[in-house]
Amino acid sequence: MGTTHTTTGRTRFTCAVIGLGAIGSGAAYWLARRLGGEVVAFEQFPLGHQRGSSQDHSRVIRHSYFSPLYTRMTRQMFDALHEVEAESGKRFVIHTGGLEFYETAVDDSVRQMELNATSMDAAGHPYERIDAAEIMRRFPQWRLPEDSVGLFQPEGGLIDIGLSCATHIALAEAHGAEIRAGTAVTRLEPGADGVRVHTDGGHVDVDHVIVACNRWTNRVLSGIWQVPMELRRAQVAYVRMPDLERYRPERFPVWVRPGNPCFYGFPAYGLPAIKVSEDHGGAPIELSDEVNTFDPDQSRDVLEYLRTHLADPIGEPLLYRSCVYDLLPDYHFVIDRVPTAPRVLVGLGAAHVAKFGSLVGRTLGELALDGTTSIPIDGFEIDRPALVTG
Repeated sequence: MGTTHTTTGRTRFTCAVIGLGAIGSGAAYWLARRLGGEVVAFEQFPLGHQRGSSQDHSRVIRHSYFSPLYTRMTRQMFDALHEVEAESGKRFVIHTGGLEFYETAVDDSVRQMELNATSMDAAGHPYERIDAAEIMRRFPQWRLPEDSVGLFQPEGGLIDIGLSCATHIALAEAHGAEIRAGTAVTRLEPGADGVRVHTDGGHVDVDHVIVACNRWTNRVLSGIWQVPMELRRAQVAYVRMPDLERYRPERFPVWVRPGNPCFYGFPAYGLPAIKVSEDHGGAPIELSDEVNTFDPDQSRDVLEYLRTHLADPIGEPLLYRSCVYDLLPDYHFVIDRVPTAPRVLVGLGAAHVAKFGSLVGRTLGELALDGTTSIPIDGFEIDRPALVTG
């Protein structure tokens, strides 16, 4: 799986993919398995850039979710990723176990626990309910209030999202897909028999286009369709610990403390530090093509939470990183055709797609080539009431 990319100059393909993050890299890979060299994929920036939301070392992967729309898909999600791992020989799904704990004093915490448990029950996913004493017995790194209760799912863990995307892209290219990095799509011109994709380096004509470019989606869809979204800066801190051995993935699971605010974190993976964040903690921002910036003050609350609830003293952050959340009004995905241009398909992850990226990409490819998919996607329509304005 090499890192050089050869552009043929061809102007006719069966499918084009725009954006090579979690969804787009997945779409390029699964399409290339079926179509070989009839796939072209565009990324406006160099591969591995830090402007998107699919870089860094880790994202949470789990069965629990606030809605059964997702727990009905998580088994296929894991299966798709493991299939890619088997073909590539790369391991990017790390099963640490997944711990969620809830404090009755935290607003909305118990309600969130029951939503997650109900969603897992509906899909038949295994988990345990454990109290504070049992949490701290299994994971003595924690110091939790006595009224804490938890859900533990053995299959939870992390996905190395940067490695996952790179692997999907490399395999797509190995199957014959043409990867055009550093090429920006400027507009789409849908027609009855296909779509002309205009770029800053010319155009190509294709039968179908999959748009998977996160915060830049509305720019690419200009004149065709617009999706209401709010952009927020999400930020993580990599925190030094005095004894990293206690925080290895084999000993310290991925964790989430739902509620308002919601905190989550990872064992020491990828860097010599644990990674933590406050979900949806950033302020709204405007669309920008610049490299993502960070603000140390944004991590203040989650760091204070660690000081209070970890048994070990925390060190100063090793570094901060940020990405951009593309938040939709109802926080649900978009996996659908554009009603006014049915040869244009859109995948949007609503800031929580990393773990589902390969599966969503495969699903979009199936919709393009077959007109249908076995994956349940009702509720992810691009014209559902929550997304239709005016």
